Amino acid sequence: MAQTIQAGNVNIRDLIEQFGLQLVQEGQFFWEWQQDLPDITPSEREFLDKVKAGYLNLVTDPPFLEKPVQIAILSPMLHLGDFFLPPFRLRAEHSIEIVAEDEGTVIRGQLDILLMKEQFWVMAIESKRFSFSIEAGLAQLLSYMLANPHPTKPGFGMIVTGGTFVFVKLVKDTVSQYAVSDEFATRNRGNDLYEVFRILKRFGQF
Repeated sequence: MAQTIQAGNVNIRDLIEQFGLQLVQEGQFFWEWQQDLPDITPSEREFLDKVKAGYLNLVTDPPFLEKPVQIAILSPMLHLGDFFLPPFRLRAEHSIEIVAEDEGTVIRGQLDILLMKEQFWVMAIESKRFSFSIEAGLAQLLSYMLANPHPTKPGFGMIVTGGTFVFVKLVKDTVSQYAVSDEFATRNRGNDLYEVFRILKRFGQF
């Protein structure tokens, strides 16, 4: 009988043991978050400054939970990047399931937001509570990305706590491999949202 695990309870060790997942630390494996990034316009910078100001206002009134993150941080950035327009399709709370063929393990869960383009995943986004670290969402996001039904194309993901952003790349070949970008923090001096948005725009071009 297959063992069923909720995606929210999965850890990286589970994915390594059940699906042979490997971390790649060589920089060129995940070059897409560092190279050939598009410029952003003055009006986009002004908009992102307002998003940051909204974040700084929200964190003065905890608890800061998933829905405020999506409404105040994530949704405005996706709107600014035209991710709600064709050819993208949006799925909220999209159910997924992956199965380890030899071990009989089934992982079930729901994505917060799934963006699709031409029938393949462009980005799987899992917003976590403000108090959670990026690590708390990484295994969950990777388990969703492993369910990508189009394994010939790399999958890209983003975890956002509101305060911190990180991007993930997964390649499913004979061995499933993943890499993680640097972290970007909303509280940093300047505005890290500029760089986050440039990476989002880059992924939108695939």
